Parts: sequence; C-alpha cells; structure tokens
Amino acid sequence: MGQSRGRETARRLLDGALEVYARTGPAGFTMTAVTEATGVSVGSLYHHFGSFDGLAAALYSRCMDELLGSLIAALHRSRTARTGTRAMVVAYLRWVAEHRAEAHFIHASAYASFLPSHAETIAAAKAPRMAAMLAWLRPHVEAGRVVDLPAPLIEMLVIGPVAETSRRWLSGAPGIDLDQAVRLLPERVWQSVRGTHG
Repeated sequence: MGQSRGRETARRLLDGALEVYARTGPAGFTMTAVTEATGVSVGSLYHHFGSFDGLAAALYSRCMDELLGSLIAALHRSRTARTGTRAMVVAYLRWVAEHRAEAHFIHASAYASFLPSHAETIAAAKAPRMAAMLAWLRPHVEAGRVVDLPAPLIEMLVIGPVAETSRRWLSGAPGIDLDQAVRLLPERVWQSVRGTHG
C-alpha cells in the first residue's frame, strides 16, 4: 500500500508541476506553487525527488519519454527509410501541437539550471528510447538507404529542424505555421539523410 501511495504522490507532483508550468510559465514555476497546487508537502517533494530541481528533471524526463515514444511508434508503423524519416518529422510536430505544455517545458528546459546537474540521469532515462530509434535506422544505414554519419549527426539532421521549428512556434515567433511545417519539412528532412540507395 505504501509503495502505491508513494507512486501516486510522485505522479501527483509531476502532474501538478506541469499544470503550474502551463499556467504560469517559467517565472511562476516554483516549489511553493507546486506544493500549493498539489497539496503535497515540501518534505514529501524532497523525499520523492531530492529537490525541486530533481522534480523538474523528472518532469523533463517524463515529457521527453512521451515525445520519443511517439516518434518510435511512428517509426514502427513505417516500412521504408523514407516513410520512417518522414513519419518521425510529422509525429514530432503533431506531438508538439497536441502537448503544448510538455513541449514548452522540454524546449525551455534547454536553458534551465536543473539540466546540467541532472544531465547524467536524464541521458540514462533517454537512452533506451534513443537506442530503439537507432536500432530501427541501423539496417537502413547499412543498406545505404540512409547516409552513414555518426548517430548524433543523423539525429541533428532529423530532429534539429523540427525542434527549432517547434521552439519558435512555442515562443510565438511570427511566420511559423506547424501545419505548413508538417506539409513541407518531412520530404526536406528525408532528403538531408537519404543515402546513395535511398
């Protein structure tokens, strides 16, 4: 019973933290705001996450896991390197449109103080999802359908354009239309990673 209640408290803190962030943005994202919104004590927050930064890192990992999960699901519905690459681009942009608070938290966290101190934990949490995406891509790279580059560079070519498009859209930059990006970016991104036999 205690473990179940502990998981429920942790989930309530994460849900409440996202709700506070969605409502107030980074400026209002404080331990006091989260504990008031959830009714969970500061002591309990520290018990589950070690610190407010630990809670923020856990929320970042949860949001990132959901995003990467949607990309992997799109890959697994795809048969070819081209359809898979295009599907990842579309899945990323659609996830951002449908999960604005989570996407904003991910993109704003690139500049947050908690990220460097929890980078190792966050990387470990992301590792299985990244490994799954690379496992899907590997046979296409070996067959020459996807360009043979170090994995981080392939990731930059596929995710970089959609991440920057999303970041600008989330910040309200003029001229960024996600529907237009969904129509135009998938083929452009595919051309950037297409191999000699693609």
